[in-house]
Amino acid sequence: MSRVLDAIRVHAAAKPDAVALAGAQAQLSWLDLLGEIESAAIWLAAALRGLPPEAPVAVALDNGPAWVVVDLALISLNRPSLPLPPFLSAEQRVHALTDAGACLMVSPSATAETPISTVVAGEAICAEALGLPARVLHAGTAKITYTSGSTAAPKGVCLSQAQMESVAASLVEVIGAEFAGRHLAVLPLGVLLENVAGLYPTLLAGGEYRAYGLADIGFANPFRPDISRLADAISDLDITSVILVPELLRALTGFLAFTGGRLPTLKLAAVGGAKLSPQLIAAARAAGLPAYEGYGLSECASVVALNTPSADRPSAVGRVLPHLQLTTAADGEVLISPRPFLGYVGGPPHDGALRTGDLGAIDADGFLTITGRKSNLIITAFGRNVAPEWVESELLAQPEIAQAAVFGEAAAGLCALVVPSRPDLVGEALAAAVARANARLPDYAKVERWRVVTPFDPSRGELTGNGRPRRAALHQSHRDFIEQPA
Repeated sequence: MSRVLDAIRVHAAAKPDAVALAGAQAQLSWLDLLGEIESAAIWLAAALRGLPPEAPVAVALDNGPAWVVVDLALISLNRPSLPLPPFLSAEQRVHALTDAGACLMVSPSATAETPISTVVAGEAICAEALGLPARVLHAGTAKITYTSGSTAAPKGVCLSQAQMESVAASLVEVIGAEFAGRHLAVLPLGVLLENVAGLYPTLLAGGEYRAYGLADIGFANPFRPDISRLADAISDLDITSVILVPELLRALTGFLAFTGGRLPTLKLAAVGGAKLSPQLIAAARAAGLPAYEGYGLSECASVVALNTPSADRPSAVGRVLPHLQLTTAADGEVLISPRPFLGYVGGPPHDGALRTGDLGAIDADGFLTITGRKSNLIITAFGRNVAPEWVESELLAQPEIAQAAVFGEAAAGLCALVVPSRPDLVGEALAAAVARANARLPDYAKVERWRVVTPFDPSRGELTGNGRPRRAALHQSHRDFIEQPA
């Protein structure tokens, strides 16, 4: 059974004509949504006839009502889904399809004559049998998520429907159903964070979910977003909640501060994906953005902890969601239980607590603070341990700095690669920004040297899909500067 599908049936009976889902192609009431799910399930069942019974269906659609309906129809069929985020490279996409043994691909229909085509929620889509060898998946797998990872061959995380819906139900519990107004999908629906933490809680709580093509809201180029268009969409549609990654929060904060614009209907902007500085949270709120930081992992079906309007500590990533238990190891590594995911594709079943690889601590009030990654930890020549994410968060809190990566393993001092927020910024302005960041850091964590570089480029392997720097690639590109003798 699915709590999300059950909730849709309840809402369809209680308020059949209220808007449940809308986008450029269609506006669906709760009753309409139920009918679209049933029709799509019938179409998918026919397309799957003769294919391996437990093989996943890949979904390669843009944001929109059709994506939502196909996802829900696959849940109703108990068929695993494999969402394909648009930021995956061609090589990573092929790897994901092959590694998971996907049997069918759902994508936009090129022509009306495309085999196995139909119209779902106003959008023409088609299904293509892939003919890939089937894989044995972990029992109960409902969704397989592949992040951009640090290589061309990321791991597939197998999640059950119960695991994902536990996250969604916990979010409704800790945020409050009263916040389920009108949610806008800003991140790709193929990203677990938007799918599980945006879509499912909105449906559970009876809110209205808005899903428009990414280009329609300013993401024709996902790594060079049109923030003006995004702000207009949030304002014009009277959006009450969004989920953002830190880079988008920084850009939207800067835009509102510069223009003096406001987003009066927005009640909640949840932010996750990388460490945030409390200074950036404060700047966002001063610009009228109700920003609340969270923390999560794909292996935990997205969200683990979240600050909320009723329980907020900007120096932390929030309290742990009620369905999870969190402890820390002797070295500070964060451990999460009970079994948060089923296992990786091709790997053994996951049992016991998840070793996250993140360093953190829980205070007396139950708020979790994440300081960095164990694998990224810098040990300076003076024997001091520094999490680069901590220093980077202070650099990125400065409006003059768009991207930053900090290095300094075995060196006497730290150095940084810095991308200006505007190409016309001169060295003096950037020097002042670095100085302001340094003023908030202890002596051993101050940036002593920095180099202005071009924007980190995902096509060069320098950036993950959710905006985290790939340190090995950046180190290789700037080895002469990073390893410069003192």
